[in-house]
Amino acid sequence: MSMERIWKDQLYQEFARIGKCLSSPKRLELLDLLSQGPKSVDQLAKITGMSVANVSQHLQTLHESRLVRSHKQGNFVIYGLAELSVADFMVSLHRLGEKQLVEVQKLKSDILLNHVSMEPIALEELLERMHRGEVVLLDVRPKDEYATGHIPGAISIPMEELEKHLASLPADKEIVAYCRGPYCLMSAQAVEYLKSKGIKASRLEEGVHEWKRFVDSTTSNKEII
Repeated sequence: MSMERIWKDQLYQEFARIGKCLSSPKRLELLDLLSQGPKSVDQLAKITGMSVANVSQHLQTLHESRLVRSHKQGNFVIYGLAELSVADFMVSLHRLGEKQLVEVQKLKSDILLNHVSMEPIALEELLERMHRGEVVLLDVRPKDEYATGHIPGAISIPMEELEKHLASLPADKEIVAYCRGPYCLMSAQAVEYLKSKGIKASRLEEGVHEWKRFVDSTTSNKEII
C-alpha cells in the first residue's frame, strides 16, 4: 500500500469522525440550539425534552469530535459551539436537506399549514423596508440568545413576554418576527398572536446565521462587480 493511500485513508477516517457524530438527530438539534448562544445542560434538557443524562452524553460525543466546548460557570457547565463555522455548516445542512429531501419540504409545509397566513417576507425586502422605516423587526427568542447575537435593528421581546409588551409596539408599522431560523415556530406563533390582536405582522423565515450569510454574499457580489 502506497504512502499516499495510507494518508488518504487516515484523512477520511478523521472526517468520518464528524460524520458519525452528526448521525444523531438529537445531536443535530443540540448544535442548532447552541448556534443561538451558550447554554447549560439543564437548559438544553428543558428545551429538547431529553433527560439531563442523555443531553450530557450527546454533548460529550460532540465534545470528543471538537464541535462544542464547555466551561464552568458557578455550579453549571456551559456549552457552546467550538467555532462559528459549525453554525455555518448547520445552515448548509438545512439548505441541502430541504433541497434534496422531499420529506423535509413536506414536513415544513405541514407544520406551517397549522398557522394562518404564514407566507414569509424575504430578507432583501425586509432590509429595504427597515431602511425606509416601514417595519419593526421583532426578535422573539430568549433574551440571552438576543444578547449573543441578533439582526441589527431588531428589538427583543421574547415570545412569553409578547402579551405584556403589546402596547409598546407601534400601531402604524408592520411587525416582522423572527426566531432561530426556518424550523423554529416561535416567530409563527408570534405572528399569529399579533394578527389576532389586529396588528399587521409577517414572519421572517431566516434567523441570525442565515442573515449573516445573506449579508456576506451580498457584500462579496458587490466587491466582484
